[in-house]
Amino acid sequence: MSRTSTPDPTLDIIQQVEEPRMRENLFYLAKDPLPYRKLNYTLPGHEKNTLYEADDFIQGELESWGYAIEKEPVQVQAYRCDTAKTPKSSWFSPPLPEDPWYTAYNIYAKKTGSVHPDEIIVVISHKDSQSWIDSPGANDNAVGTVGNMEVSRVLANYDSRRSIWFIYCNEEHTPWTSATAANNAKERGDTIVAVFNIDGIGCKSPEDTEAGKKINVTRYTTPEGEQLADLMAEVNEAYEIGLIQSKYHRPTPNDDDGSFINAGYPAAVLNIGSYPYKDPNYHSEGDVAETVDIENAAMAVQATLAAILQIDRQP
Repeated sequence: MSRTSTPDPTLDIIQQVEEPRMRENLFYLAKDPLPYRKLNYTLPGHEKNTLYEADDFIQGELESWGYAIEKEPVQVQAYRCDTAKTPKSSWFSPPLPEDPWYTAYNIYAKKTGSVHPDEIIVVISHKDSQSWIDSPGANDNAVGTVGNMEVSRVLANYDSRRSIWFIYCNEEHTPWTSATAANNAKERGDTIVAVFNIDGIGCKSPEDTEAGKKINVTRYTTPEGEQLADLMAEVNEAYEIGLIQSKYHRPTPNDDDGSFINAGYPAAVLNIGSYPYKDPNYHSEGDVAETVDIENAAMAVQATLAAILQIDRQP
């Protein structure tokens, strides 16, 4: 994607990312006061389940930055836990028809573009933690949630040429609510020009963490997605963000970016700390806030922001 001749505010904007704010929000959502973000777990003495409480927190922050919030209900169930499976990360099993149904919500915060309002850039992250096990889900995916929140905050007063939608969905209950978001967009005829899924940013192997490596992998499925992956590498170098940035081709769509590809929006990618995913605490009780490399996550947010701004600056 070529650069335009207009002044480039990107460096000033990405420097507004606040690592301490991301850390504070991470610990709120994945430790205290919320140990989990599950429809099937309510804290003693509380009226709302922990996912609804997380929704309230996210909505409150977004509203404080000036966003009007839309909520899209989706009927879902919690996964069952099957301890006979190996490895432990695969313990989830489909619910039975008689298991409880819950209403989960996709949360939308939207900016309307001043030049091309019908062209939409989507930033999406799943905000729930695992429904079948008591995991704080810090790397999967409180860190992506707070990363999306930080992109939302930094761009709140930015005069974007295109519309930018920040979507907070649910992937650890079934069905994935990103599919509803993508399919509804397709039914409305929305023009989505790029989708950035933020999930597990900064999470890598213990060896890479110990070595202090700051890594981001952009996973893509389609040629349009590969263009976004190449853009991530370009902005990382141009703005000297300092990530070890790479790309990974996955032949079949998956995760929340895959929901948009399946709905007919091919320009969709996943930003993640490692792929194949190397978190030893994946889908386990050990996925706690203290293990998150928040500095690495903030750098990935900066790169994602820079890529969004480059797309938005196109004529």
